[in-house]
Amino acid sequence: MKINKTSLHILYWIFVMVFLTLIYGWSWGSFLGSFYFISLLLPVIIGTSYFVNYFLVPRYLFKKKYLHFILYSIYTIIFSLFFETAVFIFTFTYYIAYNYGNINRSIPDLFHFNEINPNVKDTLLLALVMYIIVFLTTIILITKQLIDNQKEITRLNEDISKLKHPFLQIISQRKPVRIPHDDILYIESYSDSINIISETNKEIRSKERLTTIEKKLPNTFLRIHRSFIVNLKYITGFNYDEVEIGGTTLNIGRTYKTEVHQSLNDGNKLSR
Repeated sequence: MKINKTSLHILYWIFVMVFLTLIYGWSWGSFLGSFYFISLLLPVIIGTSYFVNYFLVPRYLFKKKYLHFILYSIYTIIFSLFFETAVFIFTFTYYIAYNYGNINRSIPDLFHFNEINPNVKDTLLLALVMYIIVFLTTIILITKQLIDNQKEITRLNEDISKLKHPFLQIISQRKPVRIPHDDILYIESYSDSINIISETNKEIRSKERLTTIEKKLPNTFLRIHRSFIVNLKYITGFNYDEVEIGGTTLNIGRTYKTEVHQSLNDGNKLSR
């Protein structure tokens, strides 16, 4: 099951929340108190992380505007430390007031502030924890982008290679057959074979799988259904559910509609 991007982000921050809660809860001796404190601190961490990774990094670091990146990073550190300190002061004030009885004593005794490890009360240590998380998030996102870029480069190189050899080579009736890409209207898959329909309405059968054929074709071909691959060059019309090619109407598969519409619609509204 494929997890979408939003779900991955939510799971990541839940993990961070649990991790910090356990670390501070173990140090303070109160996991519930730690949970409340981290709940206040986490928005600062998330805000800083997304600002750095989705604004500063792509706009300045990737574009080699290093001076701007350093300058705005310093501003970000100052503002994030301000908000972090505000969270710290609020927490400090709340628990001091509670311990001295200024807050309703019926509230569960989460923990006494004087039981907190002195090292944890250091704002610089809190800042260090926050920026370690931001740094790790940056590494994860940059690594993912590099992997995605490498995949795109590989795909483009494969397309270039396919265009250099504008023939589809298959085995038909136990013989190798080369079919020019420009001669193919569409390819239809059956249970145990495929049928290649050419511009002259000639049909060539092969035992190869449609998925294997798809990998051999350049991006001028588009899979619109689990049973159909079409040559974009010969599409004469389409709507929300069908594609017309060479006088034949082919259905668009439900799971392929988004990609097909993005490739064919070209900004125009689909007829429904």
